[in-house]
Amino acid sequence: MSKIVDARVIVTCPGRNFVTLRIETEDGVHGVGDATLNGRELAVASYLSDHVVPLLIGRDAHRIEDIWQYLYRGAYWRRGPVTMTASAAVDMALWDIKGKVAGLPVYQLLGGAAREGCMVYGHANGTTIEETIEAALDYQQQGYRAIRLQSGVPGLPSTYGVSKDRYFYEPADADLPTENLWSTEKYLRSVPPLFEAGREALGWDVHLLHDVHHRLTPIEAGRLGKDLEPYRLFWLEDATPAENQEAFRLIRQHTTTPLAVGEIFSSVHDCRELIQNQLIDYIRATVVHAGGITHLRRIAALADLYQVRTGCHGATDLSPVSMAAALHFGLSIPNFGVQEYMRHTAETDAVFPHHYSLTDGLMHPGHAPGLGVDIDEKLAAGYEYSRAYLPVNRLEDGTLYNW
Repeated sequence: MSKIVDARVIVTCPGRNFVTLRIETEDGVHGVGDATLNGRELAVASYLSDHVVPLLIGRDAHRIEDIWQYLYRGAYWRRGPVTMTASAAVDMALWDIKGKVAGLPVYQLLGGAAREGCMVYGHANGTTIEETIEAALDYQQQGYRAIRLQSGVPGLPSTYGVSKDRYFYEPADADLPTENLWSTEKYLRSVPPLFEAGREALGWDVHLLHDVHHRLTPIEAGRLGKDLEPYRLFWLEDATPAENQEAFRLIRQHTTTPLAVGEIFSSVHDCRELIQNQLIDYIRATVVHAGGITHLRRIAALADLYQVRTGCHGATDLSPVSMAAALHFGLSIPNFGVQEYMRHTAETDAVFPHHYSLTDGLMHPGHAPGLGVDIDEKLAAGYEYSRAYLPVNRLEDGTLYNW
């Protein structure tokens, strides 16, 4: 037994806000977990500090499954992004501790490596197709095997996925939400030419991906998927909101373009029908928002029965702690597909020193015991929380729409 004697929440903002849980045992071993929920960070920080931390003191840090069940079943109010993000932070920290005590990286505790590394995809974006292709060629030259293409839509002043910086994209950009304009008609006209140019410039030996960001109806998504079939996408992501899981059946009836969804899912119940009915090809639930490594392994196990692979969310609203956990998870499961990877700023990397690395389009979590990532609390203290919201979206007639 190794009793938990301390647990505390650390909020820092080295360019963007992160919430981290640090758990320490009576043996002096500590573990860290990510608890960042973009735009609602303090809600999770409060949930942890006020409701979860008091429950952890005195418990055996090695009883990971029991603690996960205690936090899930014991709360009565199950699921939801705040609750599951908080549980994920605890879960990551406990796996980190267990790895350090065992002297092994977490992936070894999960059964060992199932592959040499995790293929990642980079984000190529630009206000024009030409700018996007230029960025994509840069990623290809760096050795990336998979690249997401996002381009500005003619006639719209801003477009999701297109940033001012080629490598760093932070959508939570204002103290109060900025408002974007959207036109589905203009968007649908712009995407096929982007991928036609992409294949012509990049060839067929690189995987190409695209994110719709929940903005189409099922029939619109089916039309887009069909239009993109000649370019053989790796996936079409978040084609329509997934609250109605059955909606993906209509998309399936109209296109063979692979479908990915799930970065905002918080439990297996959000994707159970999608997986069991084989309505998607990739599940994008992430370690921080879907209950940690313990619960994400359950989702992956269900998906594996139906030949659905993983493609975990990995944007910069996940701290390096989550990235490390995602890599340990992805390296160990049989049905890994791809891992999203967006670089953190130098300031963030300094606050969260880590052992994971990128070589020839593949990432590896490293061989350090535990997760192989930590938080420099002294450095973190120099970056105070700064409120930041994600944008909202309106149609050109002013109707509030999906961002």
